[in-house]
Amino acid sequence: MTDAISFEVPWARTDKFDPPAVFDSLREERPLAKMVYPDGHVGWLVSSYDLVREVLSDPRFSHSCEIGHFPVTHQGQVIPTHPLIPGMFIHMDPPGHTRYRKLLTGEFTVRRTSRLIPRVEAVAAEQIEVMRAKGAPADVVVDFAKPLVLRMLGELVGLPYEERDRYVPAVTLLHDAEADPAEAAAAYEVAGKFFDEVIERRRQQPQDDLISSLVNEDLTQEELRNIVTLLLFAGYETTEGALATGVFALLHHTDQLAALRAEPEKLDAAIEELLRYLTVNQYHTYRTALEDVKLAGELVKEGDTVTVSLPAANRDPAKFGCPAELDIERDTSGHVAFGFGIHQCLGQNLARIELRAGFTALLRAFPELRLAVPADEVPLRLKGSVFSVKKLPVSW
Repeated sequence: MTDAISFEVPWARTDKFDPPAVFDSLREERPLAKMVYPDGHVGWLVSSYDLVREVLSDPRFSHSCEIGHFPVTHQGQVIPTHPLIPGMFIHMDPPGHTRYRKLLTGEFTVRRTSRLIPRVEAVAAEQIEVMRAKGAPADVVVDFAKPLVLRMLGELVGLPYEERDRYVPAVTLLHDAEADPAEAAAAYEVAGKFFDEVIERRRQQPQDDLISSLVNEDLTQEELRNIVTLLLFAGYETTEGALATGVFALLHHTDQLAALRAEPEKLDAAIEELLRYLTVNQYHTYRTALEDVKLAGELVKEGDTVTVSLPAANRDPAKFGCPAELDIERDTSGHVAFGFGIHQCLGQNLARIELRAGFTALLRAFPELRLAVPADEVPLRLKGSVFSVKKLPVSW
């Protein structure tokens, strides 16, 4: 295996839990492999745990959208390099990235997010009642995971849940690789106008949310709008996907579910294992060399883009024994489900709180929770940046 592979090969996921099988051979034979990007650029793909962490922590690799080559298409179109977008710090390097992230870090610490636990648990309980009222079968995605995550993220950021129809379609369509580009663009414009409206509301009547605190910072309207956009787009489908897919995995691996029910105090460890095992962030993690870099015995030249696979890294047998097995007893320390380095997920503490509350509420409320359809009939969301299930019918 010496030829460059197409970008489509490592994203051709078909299994309900496992990353594409090609990663097993790539990791063993050439963990740093040549890959042809959608725009024709010949860059690299990394599949081993150690190399993923090395690339993500090396300041000689940039995350700037001005020079990087996107490893996937968006709605069938090549994503071109483009100038930095004010406030969209996920595709920035220091000092710009540092400046924006510093404004938000305090809101996502363990201590700060811990204050939200009672509220998250209350929202989870309310969504359980929604499921009870609807009756079995219910859909974990629509009736539980999506509203739980969106309600909490909305409260933290300052986006009213009752007005979600004005901003959620933008997230859904832009994350859908098969959506109509014109429809997605229109939804994005509607969401942007709504964010401007909410920002103005908070200027007039501040509340206890992120937008209210950010309006007092030295930020332009465009920066504010894009920060709000980024927080929503990065924190919504990722967490609801991890929650819904995690429930799916537990209901399918009945031995692990039984072990967790027998010892519920192991839930935190189980969540980390589910994050490792599923790793829903499957695309878009790439860096571009700012200078020539020697990596795994190869010369990565200045300007080369290197895509790293977080799902492949979390299935590396050199780091995790029998990685294809779900094992809530496993030591998962060091998993990279939230990334690594300076761009490691800002909202991971909030995500863990939401996952803990979600799993706890479901398992307590429904001692006999089970899939309402065969596992192979659960529809998967295979394309797009977030792997998940489209719906998850359950009974009890």
